Amino acid sequence: MEKLTTVQIEEKLAKIDSWEYVDGAIETSLQFGNFKEAFATMTRIAFECEIQGHHPDWSNVYNTLHIRLNTHDVGGVTDKDFQLAETIENIVFGD
Repeated sequence: MEKLTTVQIEEKLAKIDSWEYVDGAIETSLQFGNFKEAFATMTRIAFECEIQGHHPDWSNVYNTLHIRLNTHDVGGVTDKDFQLAETIENIVFGD
């Protein structure tokens, strides 16, 4: 897996909503109606993370979920991060 350049990251970010490049990772913050909705979404995402073998740095405070993705093995953002980000987008916003 190769670390993407800043230009490559910006090109890929243009294709997905609600994500931005911050300090060597792509990240997003999502708000839900309540804690139960946020936690249920985290659970759905967790199953996909296991399938993809890639796990986010994330936090949940009440109805807000913050997700940060990078590939620790290469010290930056890779296609693996964008694949998970797209999966998360599909879970949260539908296909």
